[in-house]
Amino acid sequence: MIGNQERWQEDLFVAGPLSSLIPDDHILKQVDNVLDLSWLRAEVSDCYSETMGRPSIDPEAALRLMLAGYFQGIVHDRKLMREAQVNLAIRWFAGFRLHENLPEHSSLTKIRQRWVAERFKKIFQKTVQMCIDAGLVNGETVHIDSTLIRADVSWESLTTEYADKTLRENRLDDDSNEHISRTGKPKKRSTTDVDATLTTSSHTFRMEPSFKQHTVVDDRCGVILDVETTTGEASEGKELLNQIERTEQTTGKKITTATADMAYAHTENYSQLERRGTEAIIPVQKSHTKVKNIPIHRFKYDSRNQIVRCPRGKVLRRSCRNDRGWVYRATAKDCGNCPLRPRCISSTAKVRVVLITDGYGALLRARRRWQKRDEEILDKYKRHKWRVEGIHGEAKTQHGLRRAVRRGLANVSIQVYLTAMVMNLKRMAAFLLLFFARRQTGRHYCNNLNLLRLIFTGVTERWKRTCLCHEIAA
Repeated sequence: MIGNQERWQEDLFVAGPLSSLIPDDHILKQVDNVLDLSWLRAEVSDCYSETMGRPSIDPEAALRLMLAGYFQGIVHDRKLMREAQVNLAIRWFAGFRLHENLPEHSSLTKIRQRWVAERFKKIFQKTVQMCIDAGLVNGETVHIDSTLIRADVSWESLTTEYADKTLRENRLDDDSNEHISRTGKPKKRSTTDVDATLTTSSHTFRMEPSFKQHTVVDDRCGVILDVETTTGEASEGKELLNQIERTEQTTGKKITTATADMAYAHTENYSQLERRGTEAIIPVQKSHTKVKNIPIHRFKYDSRNQIVRCPRGKVLRRSCRNDRGWVYRATAKDCGNCPLRPRCISSTAKVRVVLITDGYGALLRARRRWQKRDEEILDKYKRHKWRVEGIHGEAKTQHGLRRAVRRGLANVSIQVYLTAMVMNLKRMAAFLLLFFARRQTGRHYCNNLNLLRLIFTGVTERWKRTCLCHEIAA
């Protein structure tokens, strides 16, 4: 028999609380159990006047609206507010009743401009501390990687940098006959977002205006411990040591193992990590020396006597120093009669010159360790691939981080911080769900309920009563 749903008159009142209409397994309802923003008002109080102006949007409600959008993969404010008009879960999560008017989409933009990126960084660090207090972070083994974020600019906005400079100088002095020459390779910049730089990805081999996100992920549960946003042309290898220092300050633990890909294989990184006592699981880059020349790894470096021996056994001695290390030079007598001369130096060069960068010994030791790597090292490097690269894939496919939605380095940094917050809160909610599932089956995931209490300080009274009941039952 075919059913018939008759049209009915709309109810003037809704029976029951709004939360009863939202499924218990909804992501926003699960996250609400672990999200405590009672400290936020005091954190942002200096951004508002106490005596002047209209009352602002509640800071917690504004942040909850932003987070709700990122949980749903909605990163545009206009689309978020349209969705919140009809989405009961977003209204309930942000604290708005059915009859209450939602703020204008431009209000969220003003709030981000008022709070600035540094404030969102502190909010992100609060979520990291929550995960640390819950025992989700080990802090001793971390995975480090970077990913490109496509800038919100068009190809038509790109222009050559030196051409603009020439036009500006010509406008300043039209009568000047001074020749303005171009120095260096011309760079293309976007006129709509000057912070975006043309960068190529190893996956697409295609130049695109981009930003770069640098991420540190903990090995235990995949919690994001540190994020940093730079221009696309910034070298990820130069960010490694700073990220490790910030992560150790956040967790209060010494990092014993750090994994990264070949882009981080800098001599300075190997040297500094070895000095800190941190195991560096980083594949060593292959020599970029031309095939017709004898590569530098064929030369043997004697750090004790400060000499370098070529493949024929001749000695290269220190000649001078630059900002990277010491230059070792052979003698004209040794190179003049050497049978390997055509393969070693060019036809115009007189002697072979080798640059030994600072920390070169650490690089050699790292190369030997990687060549003799065992199953344990391989397992950690495999975990690096799906831990941190999986984080980047999740952020781009589920939370809209494939492309920047706003312009400027500060705005992209805010987008990165909000995305990292959402992903950490998802792991907190999953931990909570797993805990109770195993409590019901008699399998203990966490033997110390005190760790759980640290997570839920300041949350709803309902959750406090639930936690107390489980403690008594235990």
